[in-house]
Amino acid sequence: MTAPLALIAAGGTGGHMFPAQALAELLLAEGWRVRLSTDDRGARYAGGFPDAVERSIVRSATTARGGLLGKLTAPLKIAAGVLAARTGLRRDRPAVVIGFGGYPTIPALSAAVTLGLPRMIHEQNGVMGRVNRLFARRVQRIACGTWPTDLPDGATAVHTGNPVRQAVLDHAAAPYAPPGDGPLHLLVIGGSQGARVLSDVIPAAVAALPDDLRARLRVSHQARAEDRDRVIAAYADAGIAADVQPFFTDVPDRIAQAQLVVSRSGASSLADITVIGRPAILIPYAAAAGDHQTANAQSLAEAGAALIHPESVLDAPGLTRDIRAILNDPARASQMAAAALFLSRPDAARRLYDLVTEIAR
Repeated sequence: MTAPLALIAAGGTGGHMFPAQALAELLLAEGWRVRLSTDDRGARYAGGFPDAVERSIVRSATTARGGLLGKLTAPLKIAAGVLAARTGLRRDRPAVVIGFGGYPTIPALSAAVTLGLPRMIHEQNGVMGRVNRLFARRVQRIACGTWPTDLPDGATAVHTGNPVRQAVLDHAAAPYAPPGDGPLHLLVIGGSQGARVLSDVIPAAVAALPDDLRARLRVSHQARAEDRDRVIAAYADAGIAADVQPFFTDVPDRIAQAQLVVSRSGASSLADITVIGRPAILIPYAAAAGDHQTANAQSLAEAGAALIHPESVLDAPGLTRDIRAILNDPARASQMAAAALFLSRPDAARRLYDLVTEIAR
């Protein structure tokens, strides 16, 4: 008997792709076949998917970028993608189609709607994205990673949490080493967009810490390639040991080792931080659609797991104050780590899988 096929559609950023990867890993373990439908941008993150996942690159586009010509041609590209997706779905009919957001999900979900296939979406953020909002009343289930989530009128959802990859689950609830007399590990992760402000402010904030803290600091800082050299120089000038890279392939390892994480508040980053359980200072990306990163961060701040620094008032002295306060207070840091862990949903992939199998039946 042929194994059932699940078509996962996701793209654009790691925020869409990482939860999709987590579900794909579980589906394969449960005996499903899995196909990933994404675009060229999403394909950059597909390397972490298991080899058994089939890849399909679809034509897609966004009306939000590309200038006038891009806006005019986007509908044509999307239509071509929908027609191609219909052909593919007819040829190898999936048991279920799951969209994770981003414009590459439009062809797969549109084709699923017209062919009457079981379908659902997973929304990672506290404010539903444009594409997921478009399909919210055209799917059998909506799963939400952040709760509460701002939904369209008439739409109902289930809180599953944001699935995390196996590499994160391998560190789930890893014992936290509170800041003490030894090395202090600070992790700075900025996501795939808008990280320049972190490179502008954080090295200066760290450089202003007291000498005893600076001497023990070990900084891992994810910086854009064009910012890397100046960030390296800033840490070197302050005498701080720092590993600065455009992309860390071992983020779960670094979170587990960290005494403190400074991060954007993308949904996947917060899922990783809470599942492992670490204190955080969060700097929501000001240009995020619907200010969803602030919505994502709110529950952590309310639970005492994180401090929020809005980008509009972000400055080095404020960051210096809060980094120092956390690293100088082991009891507070430990309480923040415990609060983060309390908010975690390490079984989010399983919850999502249960919804998938429910509608596939």
